[in-house]
Amino acid sequence: MSPHHVNPLQWHQAVGIARQTCARVFRDGGTPADALKAFGVAADMRVAQWDKAVDAIAEALCAAPVKRAA
Repeated sequence: MSPHHVNPLQWHQAVGIARQTCARVFRDGGTPADALKAFGVAADMRVAQWDKAVDAIAEALCAAPVKRAA
């Protein structure tokens, strides 16, 4: 299920990247919280499942970039 404010192609690619990352973390014995930490996403108690971790990572990848001004 993709958010309505995100380009569908971008969402599809973000979910693919998130799934690959979560699969590697799972293979190495990690937890969903470890996968979220790799992307700098704050892990809370409700993200104890891999499918929710994939969605959270995909949302982080589709988020608007933060403008950093000097």
